[in-house]
Amino acid sequence: MAKILIVHGAGMNMRGKVQIEIFGKMTLPEYDEKIRGYAAELGVDIEIFHSNIEGEIVNKFYAANEAGVEAAIFNPAGFSRGYPALTAAIGQVKFPTIEVHISNPLRRGPASDTSGVSLGFVAGYGVAGYYLALRGLKDMLAAK
Repeated sequence: MAKILIVHGAGMNMRGKVQIEIFGKMTLPEYDEKIRGYAAELGVDIEIFHSNIEGEIVNKFYAANEAGVEAAIFNPAGFSRGYPALTAAIGQVKFPTIEVHISNPLRRGPASDTSGVSLGFVAGYGVAGYYLALRGLKDMLAAK
């Protein structure tokens, strides 16, 4: 069974509380519940992690690399621009990362820095973007 790390970046704990017109009413625990359901449906093993602290996320990526995680899905949220250590960490781990955004961030500004070191990018599909990323990673890992 594929082991995939799901990482939520800065501000994801505020989903469903602020900027509802952009991100909707779903809260982070509701996202996590939906993502766990997608993982069960697809038969993949996931670990979900959230932090508002860049260094904690950097450490999580490096620890996952050492633990044999096969892939990651990352929603940078507030870490979209100006976090070079985070961008470096994603570029240095040996597993592929898919960046996911609930809305289309390009409608609000430039692309995130981490998208340039990620294998792929899913945006604008709401929480279903996590399903798309999980499905793509599962298929890619199975083809190895």
